[in-house]
Amino acid sequence: MSTEPTGERLAELKQAFAAIDADGDGFITEREFGERFPGLPAEAIGSLNRDADSDGDGRFSFEEFVRLVSVD
Repeated sequence: MSTEPTGERLAELKQAFAAIDADGDGFITEREFGERFPGLPAEAIGSLNRDADSDGDGRFSFEEFVRLVSVD
């Protein structure tokens, strides 16, 4: 069972998402992850794409980001 974050937690997630979404287009790309987290191995980003990019478009929407960081 998954619960949607509310209130303060949702605001924190929006802020974190915006910090990674460098161009402000509402999506986080592999390039933006790499720029924000330069030490993150390419394999980790590939794993994120496989596991969290639910629509397979090669980028993360805010909803996908919330699901990714809210995994138990």
